[in-house]
Amino acid sequence: MNANTINGTENGWMQQNGAESVCGVQSNVGRNRFIWTVACKRRTLSVRMNSEERTQQHASLRQGSTRAVHQTTVDPDELKYFRSLAIKWWDENGVFRALHAMNDLRVPFIRDNLNVHKAHHPGKPLAGLRVLDVGCGGGLLTEPLGRLGANVLGIDPVEESIGTAQLHLSYDPDLSERVSYRACTLEELSANVAEREVGRGDVLFDAIVASEVVEHLAELETFAFCCGRVLKPGGSLFITTINKTNLSYVLAIVVAEQLLRIVPRGTHDWEKFISPIELERLLESNGFSVKSVQGLMYNPASGAWSWINSNAINYALHAVKLAEEPQSDPQTGSLT
Repeated sequence: MNANTINGTENGWMQQNGAESVCGVQSNVGRNRFIWTVACKRRTLSVRMNSEERTQQHASLRQGSTRAVHQTTVDPDELKYFRSLAIKWWDENGVFRALHAMNDLRVPFIRDNLNVHKAHHPGKPLAGLRVLDVGCGGGLLTEPLGRLGANVLGIDPVEESIGTAQLHLSYDPDLSERVSYRACTLEELSANVAEREVGRGDVLFDAIVASEVVEHLAELETFAFCCGRVLKPGGSLFITTINKTNLSYVLAIVVAEQLLRIVPRGTHDWEKFISPIELERLLESNGFSVKSVQGLMYNPASGAWSWINSNAINYALHAVKLAEEPQSDPQTGSLT
């Protein structure tokens, strides 16, 4: 898909739905058009400059070659940013209110795609499943999954966020039997799993959740590789993130951060956003098969999320790990 096609799709979507209706506010039309025009020019140039490079990278991955990557998925600037917000995770009216509201969609999305087991556990549809919540923050998604019966491990490189998660968990002793937290990165956990024999089912997970995480990572190739390393064959990977489009730039950054201040300024970097097509190619090159991609949208006026037909802004992706095949470690190039 070239830049002109992307722009045409987004402009058509905007004409059909209206910028004001998407944002949930009444804005000055002239001002909106100005913002939209400036954003389109800037982001279209970036798309054109990077499209050829991204295509070459994905072609290299599909051929089984290895490119140089960082040794960590963690971006130091992101680490510093989320450390400053660590005590605010459970304030439902604070900076993370949109994430609290997202549970109305993402929890059923995960539950319904995992509830395929014959054993019936009333009120606990995920009983017996081991779930890894990557970038769990304060545990906003970790706890609900635990209440559905899953044994959930939440990991996050921000120790202060893990401290907040553990404190909140302490108020529910019954839940603490199924939910635990660890201050570490995905690659650190992956290395630990490898040391304990990757083939052993008791150290692998039935599902991995990375909700509103990949747009904050420093290296997505390492992320995908490590997910495949700690997930059982046939296991599920759930990702919610932001598409890389002109529309997502306007709404997620210009409107949400600069105008409405739904989230603090600087929360997102448009250059780190990834389209569903690129994410699917990345996952497929690491042994996954993408099963579904669904668009979703936040309405700041109502404070609610809803599923929509377009994935031009936010989207949820469900992928399944295929049968075990030798994988090339992005750090060393050796097969594991």
